[in-house]
Amino acid sequence: MGRTTGTGRGRVAVLALTSVCLAYAPIAFTELWPYARPGAPALGEWLLGRTVSPGFVAEAVRDRTGPYGRSLVPLLVHSVLGGLLMLLGPVQLLTAVRRRVRLHRALGVVFAATVYASMAGAAVYLVRTPPERAFSGAAFWVVLAVILVGTVGSLTLGVLAAYRGFPDLHQRWLLLCYGFLMTAPLLRLEWGFLPALYPGLSLQDVNRVAIMHLGALVSFGALLASRALDRRTSVPGLTGTWAPGPVMVLAHLAGAAGLAALVPAFLDQGAEGRRLLLAHAVPYAVTYAVLAARAAGARRAGNGWAREEWRLHLAALLLAPAFSAVMVPVLERAMGLDRGTALVAAAGIGCGMLAYAAVTVVSLRVLAGRELLRRRAPAPPPVAPVPAPTGAATGEEGR
Repeated sequence: MGRTTGTGRGRVAVLALTSVCLAYAPIAFTELWPYARPGAPALGEWLLGRTVSPGFVAEAVRDRTGPYGRSLVPLLVHSVLGGLLMLLGPVQLLTAVRRRVRLHRALGVVFAATVYASMAGAAVYLVRTPPERAFSGAAFWVVLAVILVGTVGSLTLGVLAAYRGFPDLHQRWLLLCYGFLMTAPLLRLEWGFLPALYPGLSLQDVNRVAIMHLGALVSFGALLASRALDRRTSVPGLTGTWAPGPVMVLAHLAGAAGLAALVPAFLDQGAEGRRLLLAHAVPYAVTYAVLAARAAGARRAGNGWAREEWRLHLAALLLAPAFSAVMVPVLERAMGLDRGTALVAAAGIGCGMLAYAAVTVVSLRVLAGRELLRRRAPAPPPVAPVPAPTGAATGEEGR
């Protein structure tokens, strides 16, 4: 596996990730203490009050007090341990890149235990809070639940991959896991700058705008990191492709059909729908352009493995709108949501869930190649039979 720290872009990416994590850690540590003890210092509130307005912060605290009050202790556990994960993540990345194997494994145990404990706190909040009474509403509740499941699932599969001796798959799953964790600091960044783009929006409205693209953003970042760390041009046992031309054509048609269903539905929601559609469509289009360009570049460079992985993720991205369109009526019926709320929730989870599916397919692709090699391996030579013992050896000489 390659080293991202060996390139200028890699150093910049690691530095940016580390800076965001270090900046968010004290915010996570202190964010919920004012709800337990009014007046307690909270760095996040202090920053928001100066970057947006004190009124914006006061309104957010007022709206969150009720939903958070029912599960304050689990949320405190979730938030404090989330701050610890912001510190452990960059350390884990650097130990992996620099091949500090023993330290990486020891910290990995701590990291995994912390993720499970933190997500348990979040799960208690979600279970205790009816979706319609959650902060920012039912759509935000659905997205949080999907992020929780994706975080725990990707961590578990990453741990299993390490246990079974698949470091490349372990790396992909753990990067996706940390991508899901990064939704927390990235959401706080959007709290700071989205009110400047849309003056007058409440924090609840800002959250609804943010969930339109956060899943796509973090999964895209995890993919870029995976590809930067994997410099292989081929993987043993891989032949052909799981994303041939006809599959890509069908994926494009499915994506177009999904967008044809989603776009008018958002436009029917008026000004808010147009705002949400813009927040969803622009990052989606940028992600599509980058994936398509990277796949084409890998083909020109003769890098078969990179091309395969880019195309599998591109196919998943294309299927995301179709998945979201199908999920709208499912969420309406299963959770009793109105159509507008189901639309926002379905669009918010589409790209993240399909990125998870893409990593699953990539993992199966690698495992299938290794299984093919195992079956093609020559059988061991037959063991020569042991000759029968002679009479002298059996004591029959004097008979």
